[in-house]
Amino acid sequence: MSIDVVTFGCRLNSYESEVMKREAEAAGLKDAILINTCAVTNEAVRQARQAVRKARRDNPEARIIVTGCAAQTESATFSEMGEVDLVLGNTEKLERKSYESVAAFGIDESEKVRVNDIMSVEETAGHLIDGLEGRARAFVQVQNGCDHRCTFCIIPYGRGNSRSVPMGVVIDQIRRLVENGYNEIVLTGVDITSYGSDLPGTPKLGTLTAKILKMVPELKRLRLSSIDSIEADDDLMRVIAEDERLMPHFHLSLQAGDDMILKRMKRRHLRADTIAFCEEVRRMRPDVVFGADIIAGFPTETEEMFLNSLRIIDECGLTHLHVFPFSPRPGTPAARMPQLARPIIKERGARLRARGEEVLKAHLAGEVGKTLPVLIEKEGLGRTEAFTQTELSGGVAGEILTVKITGHSDRHLLGDVVSKAA
Repeated sequence: MSIDVVTFGCRLNSYESEVMKREAEAAGLKDAILINTCAVTNEAVRQARQAVRKARRDNPEARIIVTGCAAQTESATFSEMGEVDLVLGNTEKLERKSYESVAAFGIDESEKVRVNDIMSVEETAGHLIDGLEGRARAFVQVQNGCDHRCTFCIIPYGRGNSRSVPMGVVIDQIRRLVENGYNEIVLTGVDITSYGSDLPGTPKLGTLTAKILKMVPELKRLRLSSIDSIEADDDLMRVIAEDERLMPHFHLSLQAGDDMILKRMKRRHLRADTIAFCEEVRRMRPDVVFGADIIAGFPTETEEMFLNSLRIIDECGLTHLHVFPFSPRPGTPAARMPQLARPIIKERGARLRARGEEVLKAHLAGEVGKTLPVLIEKEGLGRTEAFTQTELSGGVAGEILTVKITGHSDRHLLGDVVSKAA
């Protein structure tokens, strides 16, 4: 075994895992398992601990290095595990020197934890990579950290304040990735709609998006990761309306559909703002599909408040839902609020997921009979422009095929290849 990376959490973590592996290999590290954790929920931390124990059972001689957001915010949790050799913070995990010292000198028990003060980090390095191993699309980190302090969220303490990658660096990286054969690029970060606030001239995400599409005309698909709709600027709306290379799928950081809960979450939007955004985007791009994060059972949530979250699924026309049962994170204001009973949280999460399954099936049924371009992720499986998973025969990862949609299962489309897309 050389280096194995186990990744939890968001697309940004997936991107950073590739950087970690590259830097560790360049440092000469061998026989190591890097576990890149997530801190969004208590369950995510539990799964990471479980992965650590399994890694040690399966690989008794390997070095186990734990990093990521949970390692940043709960370093003691992992350093106290006998299975763990080293804990690295979110900055240290991307630095070759972190792995060089391990490769050359091993791990000193007195330096088992190497985690800095993430709030002191002021730059986002442009960690250029030429491609993502085993992936059909490439993720490009344009931003890291978050300046907002939602009451339920621990992530700013794992990622630090918002920092942006300069536009020129982003465009150069995308150009290289396209030259290496990538047809789809995903812009990723912790809060990408806050992009540019720390850069000279304070460019917005829309400025960056428009510039990418103009400067890299050979790029076939550009996709955004999760966005905060209240921060969508005029240039971004213009690009959505005018350039079909920006994929018509937007995943919203919604969290709730009730105004009082949104205020207690310290979100910056109201339910009417999100509904208006979805209506405006759908007017400009009738083919648009929305996804959203929704938290079930936030502290103080009444049944009527919950029903507002349930109703907003239809009012916004949401299709792809990520439902999170509320999980109090130590150190956050929401953890000190009056908590709901776990059975209520679980039941409300189940109702949201059930509605999510219904709207997804309706979307799938509506796609049957259409002929759509599909990006192949691996042989036999791809994604439409609306990010709907599609099962088909054949295909090579990374190519775009024209596919006739013939049916659907409960979770994805079924299709036949018509031709290779132009």
